[in-house]
Amino acid sequence: MLDIIKDTLIDTLKLLPFLFITFLIIEFIEHKINNKKIIIKSKKFGSFFGSLLGIIPQCGISACATNLYATRIISLGTLISVYLSTSDEMLPLLLANKTNISVILKILGLKFLIGMISGFLIDFIIRKKEQPKIEELCDYDHCNCNHNHSIVRSSIKHTISITTFIMIFSFVINIIFEYLGESFLESLFMKNTIFGYFLSSLVGLIPNCGASILITQLFINNTITFGATMSGLLTGAGIGLLILFRTNKNFKENIMIISLIYFIGIISGFLIDLVGVI
Repeated sequence: MLDIIKDTLIDTLKLLPFLFITFLIIEFIEHKINNKKIIIKSKKFGSFFGSLLGIIPQCGISACATNLYATRIISLGTLISVYLSTSDEMLPLLLANKTNISVILKILGLKFLIGMISGFLIDFIIRKKEQPKIEELCDYDHCNCNHNHSIVRSSIKHTISITTFIMIFSFVINIIFEYLGESFLESLFMKNTIFGYFLSSLVGLIPNCGASILITQLFINNTITFGATMSGLLTGAGIGLLILFRTNKNFKENIMIISLIYFIGIISGFLIDLVGVI
């Protein structure tokens, strides 16, 4: 139990800089765009840059994107592109196990391409035009931040609020992983069957870096196919999914977002194995 508490604290503390910087940017934008007709949102290349940033091996990127989407600073397609390309703990684990560099590049390249293409398609199909709603985040956290308050002070308050939420849920998830064990989860995967893609994508949705570690380890141990591995890694948006329910009030929209990345993960994994990428 002490190890679980320690791991939870360490994982949460790693996110603090990303969360604080995100809220600092949001507060800065709020103060600068007040009374100005400026729509701050990713334009044509939002999904490209979202996918590019997402492959950086740190779940804090998805946390940043989630907060920016909740305030409508970035588009839905950009958010999805970040979620799909997010690498979390996958890359360090592959490197530690001396996985062939060509395999690593294929994984990162596929996550980038699938994330970017999916993002562009989603923004093309769902053309929502919304003004930034930064003030709603302030109202939700009851910070009463306005132009007379310190940007840093408001950013700290938002960061503490989100961090507390993350810590509680990460603690619960770490307990589940510790007491069920990897062997139990491995038995749930049926290699070379279509069910493997569904299960892998479902595990990837668990908002904890343990999910990407499990999926990657199963791939290294040849327990699941490359396609099933990609299914799980594509849906592994990390802690971003937790923050989505915390900051985005539209519950139905949150379910829709999760459903989108879940089915994209399943379909992509199946096609990857069908084509025989590796």
